[in-house]
Amino acid sequence: MSTVYLEHITPAWNEFSKYVHVLHNEDDYEKAVSLLDSLVDMVGENESHPLASLMELVSVLIENYEDAYVPAL
Repeated sequence: MSTVYLEHITPAWNEFSKYVHVLHNEDDYEKAVSLLDSLVDMVGENESHPLASLMELVSVLIENYEDAYVPAL
């Protein structure tokens, strides 16, 4: 990957990572759940929606956090 490419995506990543990143604590988790709720409202079951992939990514981040930190019932 070229440095030029990274220079182009860095500003976008800096903005994106304010909202979507590895969840490290309960505050991160709660924000991710809120984001997922909003995405579900917008995307629904439309797999071709432009935000469907983002919804899936946020779901995976939440699932990983729950597997690591939330005790099973």
